[in-house]
Amino acid sequence: MGSRAGCTFRSQEERNEEVPMFKKSVTLVLLATVATAVAWAVPAALGQDAKTILSNASKAMGADNLKTVQYSGTATEFAFGQAVNPSSPWPGFAETSYTRTINYESPAWRVDRVLAAIPPNRRGGGLPPGPTQTVVIGANTSWAQKVDLWLTPYGFLREAANNNAAVASKSMNGKKYTVVTFTAPNKAKFNGYIDGQNMLSRVETWIDTPMLGDTLVEVTYNGYKDFGGVKFPTAIVQKQGGYPTLDLSVTDVKPNAPVNIQGNPAGAPQTPPATSQKLADGVYLILPAYAALAVDFKDYIVVIEGPQSEERANAIITEAKRLIPNKPIKYVVNTHNHFDHLGGLRTFVAEGATIITYQGNKAYYEKIFALPHTLNPDRQSAAKKKISIETMTDKKVLTDGNHVIELHRLQGSNHNDGLIVAYLPKEKILVEADAFNPPAQADAPPPNPPTANNTDLVENIDRLKLDVETIIPIHYPADSRKVTVAELNRAVGKKD
Repeated sequence: MGSRAGCTFRSQEERNEEVPMFKKSVTLVLLATVATAVAWAVPAALGQDAKTILSNASKAMGADNLKTVQYSGTATEFAFGQAVNPSSPWPGFAETSYTRTINYESPAWRVDRVLAAIPPNRRGGGLPPGPTQTVVIGANTSWAQKVDLWLTPYGFLREAANNNAAVASKSMNGKKYTVVTFTAPNKAKFNGYIDGQNMLSRVETWIDTPMLGDTLVEVTYNGYKDFGGVKFPTAIVQKQGGYPTLDLSVTDVKPNAPVNIQGNPAGAPQTPPATSQKLADGVYLILPAYAALAVDFKDYIVVIEGPQSEERANAIITEAKRLIPNKPIKYVVNTHNHFDHLGGLRTFVAEGATIITYQGNKAYYEKIFALPHTLNPDRQSAAKKKISIETMTDKKVLTDGNHVIELHRLQGSNHNDGLIVAYLPKEKILVEADAFNPPAQADAPPPNPPTANNTDLVENIDRLKLDVETIIPIHYPADSRKVTVAELNRAVGKKD
């Protein structure tokens, strides 16, 4: 083959070969076009199937004209991430009455509760749920608050119908389900399992949590009964992170009940900027929100507690390095394995710090640090630092010859099996979490009877013969007052 002035000349043999090649190319193009048409047809067909399936389920469940609902019964709610040790489920609070009111049109919801008596020997953490919880959903409401509405059977049917859902078949525990799936605003899959009677048996999705990353939230619905033309489940179990967070037995349902849910639209929580106080030479208290302590060792910084979230951890890290410049954070002391007290640990690991924690936490931390964080990638997702953990049993001492930090595990704690306090003997400072949470006002009357956690802390201080003057509660009082051991002693009725 030759060429002249940019023109290409082909021999007869080449032109003869070109014909079948052209036919082959046309055939491939046609096949590709057909394949593309089929590929586009599949979602359309699935979309039509999903619409029919959702319509059938809505009719069977009596949801077509459901705008509000109020349901009530008895329940146990469980404190997510507050287990007494890493191998235990989330601890619960029994409720003699649980009433939830939902307005799907607003949208908004409210829960009214009556708590049963809390056993004095209850183990694990978490505050008891308040008597009333109201969430009015607005433009700035966090996804974690919105998702709870979508997890209800009727919320799921509404959202699936508006979100280009697809369908598939799946067997689970020997039963066949039609699974309706759509993508939620946080980019996670939202799945609803519809059984042969067109009842929604299960709803699941994934949300981001600081420690577990892409966290499965699942709700099962059983025992459907007719309440005024609406089929409603009488047994509801919600799980998060593998353990129940709600176990509800429904006894009464009022479809389209008059509702009046008042309140401002819920907004995403804001992390306040860090502030600090100098407690002694090289010892700094970092506030507000969950407190942390930064201690200036000779060649590095020790931070006591990496709580809550990446935002809070970043604020603590930034403030610690401002107060103590040109030194790395070598250690972060973790008081215990409750999620609000380790929610910032991944950020400290990304910073290069080693975690000091109770030995019973090590395997669990290594496991959860390996979990994916694709829904909301954090610093550690990018840094991919190998987690470094030093453990302790009952006592560990950090010192550089000047500063001394004694770490002690509290004995007999109902709050957590591996609860660690930090004691600075030279400064007579004790850092503790959840063993003593001071009231909002220092002159508030002491609890009667004294709480088990407060009593346990006093007994441990006496047992260890610690000379304490100042207490740094991680749950620091909002007025930022100095908390003394005298305030703790008053709380348990002990005279100084």
